[in-house]
Amino acid sequence: QVQLVESGGGPVQAGGSLRLSCAASGSIFAINTMDWYRQAPGKQRELVATITSGGIANYADSVKGRFTISRDNAKNTMFLQMNSLKREDTAVYRCRITLWGQASDYWGQGTQVTVSS
Repeated sequence: QVQLVESGGGPVQAGGSLRLSCAASGSIFAINTMDWYRQAPGKQRELVATITSGGIANYADSVKGRFTISRDNAKNTMFLQMNSLKREDTAVYRCRITLWGQASDYWGQGTQVTVSS
């Protein structure tokens, strides 16, 4: 049993910032990868950022230079710092994790980010 709880979403004006959090709890030995996805109405789900257990991060071209993914392994938590937000960043953001030694992945319920201009 693994649960992911997200927080930090909400409305924001273009050019502003938000920080999303994703806290994992349950039967966790060690988290392997941690990812953020987003999906806007009428669009395909998009991988926004990913971070390995060693802290290596990768980003979608659309957010590179504006977003930063990080993790706190001791707290089984990851973050997405979003700066210089644009209207096209509006979406439901979901976190995903994989665990060492397991093929299954786990998803959060999603949190809404709405950027107005």
